[in-house]
Amino acid sequence: MKQPPALLARDTPSKLFGRSMTAVLLCTFSGFTGFYLLLATVPEFAVDAGGRKAVGGMVTALLMGATVAVQPAMPRVIAAVGHRTVLLAAMALLGAPAAVPLATDSLPVTLICAVLRGAGFGMFVVAGSAAVAELAPPGRRGTATGWYGLATGLGGAVGTPLGVLLAHQYGYGPLFTVAALAPACGLAAALAVAAPRPAPPGRARVVAGLARPAILRPLVLLTAGTMASGTVVTFLPPAAPRDPVWLTPLALLCLQLSAAASRWASGRLGDRHGHRVLLPPATLLAALGVLGGVATRHTGALLVLMVVFGIGFGALQNATLVLALQRAGDSSVGSAQWNLAFDAGLGLGGFCVGLVAQYAGYDTGFVLVAVVLAALAAVAVADVRDRELPPPAADAG
Repeated sequence: MKQPPALLARDTPSKLFGRSMTAVLLCTFSGFTGFYLLLATVPEFAVDAGGRKAVGGMVTALLMGATVAVQPAMPRVIAAVGHRTVLLAAMALLGAPAAVPLATDSLPVTLICAVLRGAGFGMFVVAGSAAVAELAPPGRRGTATGWYGLATGLGGAVGTPLGVLLAHQYGYGPLFTVAALAPACGLAAALAVAAPRPAPPGRARVVAGLARPAILRPLVLLTAGTMASGTVVTFLPPAAPRDPVWLTPLALLCLQLSAAASRWASGRLGDRHGHRVLLPPATLLAALGVLGGVATRHTGALLVLMVVFGIGFGALQNATLVLALQRAGDSSVGSAQWNLAFDAGLGLGGFCVGLVAQYAGYDTGFVLVAVVLAALAAVAVADVRDRELPPPAADAG
């Protein structure tokens, strides 16, 4: 009997690292490297051009606002044109605008480029995580998303400190050149992606599904976690001393490496013991770690707290991703919902804490974010105790 085309497009069901999965992970690493190269540096570039602390938060807010704006439509777009086409378009939008500041430091142009890159990032993250879910062998979705998390984390581990180092040591010209080249490498990897297209979802499923408590709870936790991450990545570079020059890049490297390792490890743990039981400890660790932002004058404390934050934030990312994919019942819808929450949090962290920093200082912003995360640990506990959900062993997806 002849197999349908969708089945022919899949890698061998029992094989985790087929050609398409490997291509998605390489594309993920390249795209996230390009994204993180500029996440912590373009706000500083804009502050230098605009002269006000709040401008840095505005850049991050516009970047993530554009990301959030395109994501609800992505499940239908992926169903129409496929994961590969979306990834190719996303890499182009991430890479091309990154080169524009080589020609001008105009603040309006910088903000427009942030919007274009945000749209590309929104397309990229939904298509990438949905493709990983489609390609994952049965019963190994948590492990697959853990590897996806490792690829995103390594992209952040390379991009975040390298971006700060390039900007502070060599200037913005080399930074923007590298940031344009990284997504170009992702274009080549995206050509090899062949994941089956999902069925088109209902028009309102992405947003309407957020009204379900089972979906909303983990996404609220994720939003708070990424708000903390956006705060650290956006405001640690200007808040920390530039002498020694390696301090901020090393702190961000500690954060990204620990987050990448945590996402990989929590995927395996979640497949064995249940993903939702990881939510309370992950939330509390992230709340503790974000206080590293007020310890910038104490090198040891800063580095340790960045590792703690990375462990908590990485576990929170992977656990909430698997729960979103499982509870939505559709990989592209669950991916879009998760990425909406993720990117809304990054934007809130940049915009809201930027306003706080303008009038009350960076330390106040870091403390407020830590308090919000700690308070939301109650939401994580409520999710674990919800008797209407499947038992933890079923959370593997």
